[in-house]
Order: sequence, then structure tokens, then C-alpha cells
Amino acid sequence: MSRYRGPRLRIVRRLGELPGLTRKSARRSYPPGQHGQNRKKRSEYAIRLEEKQKLRYNYGLTERQLLRYVRKARRVTGSTGQVLLQLLEMRLDNTVFRLGMAPTIPAARQLVSHGHVTVNGRVVNIPSYECRPGEVIGVRDKEKSRKLVEANLQYPGLANLPSHLEFDKNALVGKVNGVVEREWVALNINELLVVEYYSRQA
Repeated sequence: MSRYRGPRLRIVRRLGELPGLTRKSARRSYPPGQHGQNRKKRSEYAIRLEEKQKLRYNYGLTERQLLRYVRKARRVTGSTGQVLLQLLEMRLDNTVFRLGMAPTIPAARQLVSHGHVTVNGRVVNIPSYECRPGEVIGVRDKEKSRKLVEANLQYPGLANLPSHLEFDKNALVGKVNGVVEREWVALNINELLVVEYYSRQA
């Protein structure tokens, strides 16, 4: 199943606000489709599925990628749901987004895959690269790369920089100081329901 490339506001209307997917907000508050306004009571499965879809669309993952992250989170000691969110938040594309270098996660993914971003001085073009504490995220020393990021910094996706990151706007250099804490995850989600959803599959 490939990555979603359809209308983003349609997803926002169905699942609620997804800060990583788009900065736009839907004018209509009810879900899309012919029967969007008169939805029946949702089953427990539907609620869990919706939480899982929020995670998938916000971070721009395929089903297979998300399943892989869930399995990885299970192997780590601690709350599986919290570890899962930390793994997703520490991805390079999301870190670039949270530093304000791109307005959305899809835009950040494009910046990374086009080779505009460096980690510890070396170009890294893998959006799923896992950032670790102590690593320095910078912009490639090219005029085009710097202009792109400087333009994006005028309109950052989220107003506040998470506590585990720091960013120097003049030098266009960010640093990862630790692992993200739960309260800094911008997405409104119940991660336990996602873990429950996958408990039957993996």
C-alpha cells in the first residue's frame, strides 16, 4: 500500500486535526461523504482503527512501516505506546518539521530526500533516519538549500519548539538534546488504542 497522496483536508475532516499533514483547517466539521453528517455509533474496532489512521497519516507512513515500528516498540522496555510515539517523533523528517525548517512533515520529507539536510555535517537523504541525542541537524551548504529553509522558517508549522530540541535561526543549525517527552507530541492521540489495534495482528 503506497503513501497517501490524495486531498489532505478530506483526511482532516475524517480524523480531526493532524498538525504534521497540513496547516489548513477544514471549513466543515463533519466527516466527508454522503453520510458524513449522520454517522451511527462507532464500534470499538472503528475507534481503534481511527486512532491508528491518525498516526499513519500524520507521520506519512505506509501500513507496513507502522507495523514495523509497533514491533520495534514492543521489544523495548517501557510503555509500548509511548515508545512508539518516541520512535516516530525522532524520525529525521519529523525532527526537521519540529525544528520549523518545513511547514509540514511531507514538506520536511521532501527537503530530506532531495538532499538539503545534513546530520553531523553529512548529507542524509533518508526521511526515516532515527535522530539520536547529541546529533546536529543542519542545512546543506548550498544557496538553494539555505533559501528553501529560510523561506520555510517565516511560516513554521508549529509555534513551539519541543524541549528536546534547540535551533539557531541565524546559523540554521538544530541540535537533538534528548528523546521527546510525551507532552510535547503535537498530535492528539490515544496511543494505547493503536497498540490494542495491532495486538491482534502482530
